[in-house]
Amino acid sequence: MKALKDEGGVRLTASEWSVLDCLWEDSPRTVMQLVADLSGRVGWAKSTTITTLRRMEEKGLVDVEQGTRGKLYAPAVEREQAVIAETHSFLDRVYQGSVGMMMSAMAKRQELSPNEVAELRAILDQIEEAD
Repeated sequence: MKALKDEGGVRLTASEWSVLDCLWEDSPRTVMQLVADLSGRVGWAKSTTITTLRRMEEKGLVDVEQGTRGKLYAPAVEREQAVIAETHSFLDRVYQGSVGMMMSAMAKRQELSPNEVAELRAILDQIEEAD
């Protein structure tokens, strides 16, 4: 699979995330399988799915091979790489790259549940132990 670049690389649109979510769950898939799935998930028409797949193929986000009953689509990027790239992009755009600033904003608005606070403490403890 290809890697998404953190800086200046490909950013996924909401539509591309929808398609990749389907493919990350199960691939390879035919156009008609994706049409049925995306119709149920996001209400897309067949033409929307086909257009999105064509654009994603041009951008190198999906791999395509010819199957016996038509084209088969598979993700060309890994979910974890896409999540990391999107997270970096979000942090850079909104919080000048500062995780601390983001967490402070969330904590001040009391948007973290006690379970989330405990998860964050556990993550920080693991980071400290690794150092």
